[in-house]
Amino acid sequence: MNWAQTFIDFFSFKDPNVRWVVLGVWILSATSGFVGVFAYLRKRSLVGDAVSHAILPGICIAFMLTRVKNPWILMTGAFVAGWLAILCIDWITQQTKIKTDAATALVLSVFYGVGILLLTTIQQSGSGAQSGLDHFLFGKAAALTFEDFIPLLVSGAVMLGIVLLFFNTFRLVCFDPAFAQVLGIPVVRIEQLISSLTVVAIAIGIQAVGVVLMVALLITPAASGRYWTYRLGTLLVIAAVFGSLAGIGGAFISYAMPKMPTGPWVVLMLSLIAVVSVFLGKERGILIRKLRQIQKK
Repeated sequence: MNWAQTFIDFFSFKDPNVRWVVLGVWILSATSGFVGVFAYLRKRSLVGDAVSHAILPGICIAFMLTRVKNPWILMTGAFVAGWLAILCIDWITQQTKIKTDAATALVLSVFYGVGILLLTTIQQSGSGAQSGLDHFLFGKAAALTFEDFIPLLVSGAVMLGIVLLFFNTFRLVCFDPAFAQVLGIPVVRIEQLISSLTVVAIAIGIQAVGVVLMVALLITPAASGRYWTYRLGTLLVIAAVFGSLAGIGGAFISYAMPKMPTGPWVVLMLSLIAVVSVFLGKERGILIRKLRQIQKK
């Protein structure tokens, strides 16, 4: 294999399929990266896992009601189901003695089980329009089209705008909610807005990388970036860059070796970035801290 020629062909974007896959995966990875920072800082990473699994029944119900696979309709169903999952987790933890982790696991398993049941029912119904719904389980990043790219672009732009608009408020609520409450900031509503961004990021990304891998795309860039900086603004940029690098790298490997799936390779690239960050991160990397301790001696 001529890797140099493959590299040139890939990044020339002459092939329209490559163009939409790269752009779609890039926007998805970058968006998930900076939105996931807030879930990570609020210690709600597992909630992202629950939402990514809970979205499946929403997608199935949206399809069963409309019998079309319009991305906007399916995303709406996914968003409603994701928000319902968050409400269920909050209700269980507030009204019972069940801890957050147990409530999250309970909601995840119930919603995902219902989603698999509905998906199986749809696939056995004989409807010609149901083909491809199983992509929401494992993703179809290598087959993204222009129709899939538009929702990713619009949703990503809206989420970026909201983060920039409420950046200072989000920062205060994430790091010192009590002080934010004293200042008169509606902390509960801001937390709901942050949760909504998380649900939207998962809803738009699940079609590309699937239920199983979406949480890695959401949390890993933020967790990796935390080893490089203590500043929120810088962390957002680093998380977006890490997500972008992993997305483009995974798409390239899938292009160079067609039998390799794109979604899992994106996650493997993220895992590699995470390992490097753990050891070499400027602020908290293991080796960097060891070197600083040796220098102090």
